[in-house]
Amino acid sequence: MRNWLRSIREIKGYSEKKVANLVGISQPMYHCIETGEKNPRVQTAQRIAKVLGFDWQLFFPEEKEGA
Repeated sequence: MRNWLRSIREIKGYSEKKVANLVGISQPMYHCIETGEKNPRVQTAQRIAKVLGFDWQLFFPEEKEGA
């Protein structure tokens, strides 16, 4: 579960559908990313981060720790 992602989205006042539309993915796909069921591709992570205003690498903490 990516509670941090949901919190950022809610603080912005965006619905899942609005973020999905701005990013160019379906709402069900965005929901799966937000709940952690699926991991986004790097490009998708970057677009979500740009729309919501955070570091896209938050999606990949295990890779950041190993660097």
